Amino acid sequence: MAVEEREIKLAPAYWKPFLELVKNTFSELSYRMISDALALAAEKLEGRTRHDGTPLVLHSLNTASIVIQEIGLGRNSTISTLLHDVVRLGLMEASEVGKRYSDACVGILQGLCNISDVDTKESDDQIDNFRELIVSYSTDPRVILIKLADRLEVMRVLEMFPPEKRKKKSWESLHLYSQIAHKLGLYPIKSEMEDISLKYLEPKDYAYIQQRLVDTADERDQFIKAFVKPIEEKMQQQGYRYHLKSRTKSIYSIWRKMKRMHIPFEEVFDLFAIRIVIDCPQEQEKALCWGVYSIVTDFYTPNPDRMRDWISIPKSNGYESLHTTVVTDTGRWVEIQIRSERMDEIAERGVAAHWRYKGVKRDAMGTEEWFAKLRETMESAQMEGLTDRFDAKLSSGEIFVFTPNGDLRKMNEGATVLDFAFEIHSGLGSSCVGGKINHRNVSFKEVLRNGDIVEILTSKTQKPKADWLNFVTTGKARSRIKAFLREEQAKAALLGREELERKLKNWKLSIPMDDAVTFLCKHYKKKTGTELYGMIAQEKIGLGEIKELLLRYLNADAVPEEGTRTVKTPARIPSGNDDALVIDESLSNIEYKLAKCCNPIYGDEIFGFTTVSNGITIHRIDCPNALRLKELYPYRVLPARWQKEAVTGSFRATIRLQAEDTTGLVNKIAEVINRDLKINIRSMNLGSAAGVLSGLINIEVTSSQMVDMVIHNLLRIKGVQKVFRVNN
Repeated sequence: MAVEEREIKLAPAYWKPFLELVKNTFSELSYRMISDALALAAEKLEGRTRHDGTPLVLHSLNTASIVIQEIGLGRNSTISTLLHDVVRLGLMEASEVGKRYSDACVGILQGLCNISDVDTKESDDQIDNFRELIVSYSTDPRVILIKLADRLEVMRVLEMFPPEKRKKKSWESLHLYSQIAHKLGLYPIKSEMEDISLKYLEPKDYAYIQQRLVDTADERDQFIKAFVKPIEEKMQQQGYRYHLKSRTKSIYSIWRKMKRMHIPFEEVFDLFAIRIVIDCPQEQEKALCWGVYSIVTDFYTPNPDRMRDWISIPKSNGYESLHTTVVTDTGRWVEIQIRSERMDEIAERGVAAHWRYKGVKRDAMGTEEWFAKLRETMESAQMEGLTDRFDAKLSSGEIFVFTPNGDLRKMNEGATVLDFAFEIHSGLGSSCVGGKINHRNVSFKEVLRNGDIVEILTSKTQKPKADWLNFVTTGKARSRIKAFLREEQAKAALLGREELERKLKNWKLSIPMDDAVTFLCKHYKKKTGTELYGMIAQEKIGLGEIKELLLRYLNADAVPEEGTRTVKTPARIPSGNDDALVIDESLSNIEYKLAKCCNPIYGDEIFGFTTVSNGITIHRIDCPNALRLKELYPYRVLPARWQKEAVTGSFRATIRLQAEDTTGLVNKIAEVINRDLKINIRSMNLGSAAGVLSGLINIEVTSSQMVDMVIHNLLRIKGVQKVFRVNN
């Protein structure tokens, strides 16, 4: 790509070190392109300054230096870093940068701008969500690395910012960016961010530890030399190939340990550590590491509580090393790490840092696996070709959206405004009428996108509706809506049942509530009485219609209930003087049905009633509906009588009992009916109140005489006060 040469002879002096770094790192073409990008950034940002009055472009230049020198990214990353502020401030479109330099710059710049727009909230329970949001914007892995360089540059010049900004950026760096650097294995960046953050968050503690480290530096160096001298001599005698490393714990790490263990500076055991790294074949590693351990413990006494054998059984992330803490004759504690070159390389480069993420689906991955994949790629590839080699993508199942006050919420991809409302609070979701996304009015059906700022609009009159289930994707929203609908259905069912009970009493229909509900459910094809009550409460079924149906049912005009006993024998009107309806087996073509309202039994005095569509219904003479039927439809009433031995089988009869509530009485009642009289009890529903036992007993009998016999025998039981047959 041809690039217009820009005159840089008159460039500020602070450009020179950067341009020399670029020239020594990249090809001639890359040098010209990066130089052009720097000149373009300076031109666009001219007149804009930082808090200390220095040119804003200096931030871009210093960040680009970190990107090249300390992270090792390539040309496109450097150009994107230089022009990030230009695009962020709206002085140039990312697409223009892409046309001028490379299409790869477009994605990098868009990701950087998205992260720059994130306003983190100082909340420990939100930090994981903010970290995942930042990673979700890093579809190009170079984005997160450049952002770390950007933040490191800011931390190095943090003194220029106002106190409140210093505190906020320090909190972010400590809890957010240093953790990302740690996961990527960028330990120098991690430690530097932590130490600078501590300097501004806990200035007194930082100054104290820093001074103590300075004060003890010479003495510490001398101690280390004397400490390792006998160990090295013996290792050399035994022919070990090795090298030593020593490191002083970072100020932040020391501070954290002092706080966690409530100890002073002097009692931090691992203020520094000595690492013995052995050069040997892999098959000899274990034996030689234990051999070095033996040499160390020949001179110094180990603390058994501080022994860590991660050689025999490596850590779950693959880390292998032998750790021990020993004490000298003067009582000073020293941590020793013993490992092979291979083990050290794995520990330093982090190939074994296997971050597991549960819930990975298909080819997508979670944040932790994304970090691990990126880190492994960084360790095995040249940074210039990082994107080509890094083909991993983040899990597509999640997005992150903000509340108006800056709280960050993790949602399912495809979640709507209504989902978000229920995520915040059930009451907010139940009263939601819409929302605002990035200050734009939208319907509550609107699908959310990553990074949206969402405000919920509510109304006191709003209530969840069944069709809301079509507009939500989260389990929480669905469960809350269903719970509300169930509650409303229960309320409606209670009102509907009360209304039906009241009407049945007013209509004076001789039909139990349960029988009426069973019949109506079957007629309206409802599975439960609750559904029926709800329809009554919502006036989807008219009470006048119900009354008409029940009257037809009682008069046998309705379709008979399944299981209802129908007399199988036909009927005839006999010749002769009695002129009565007789039930026998002499005629066919005329059907009978026993009326549900009075449940006649063989032996009862009966009459027939001619129905419109279902033949003749048999009623008892004392049926509650008898008088009404005879008055309204005298021409449809027929005399009837039972023919002796014409009807076989059993009938259901119901008796009501009242007695003193004494111990064992229910058992006596059951024994009399079942054992003594050999009569089957279909159900027995007895309850006690104020010392009185009362209720209904359903029995199977062959005639009304058997009912009389049951009543007679029950009245003989001591304590039984009343027993009588009821219509149903």
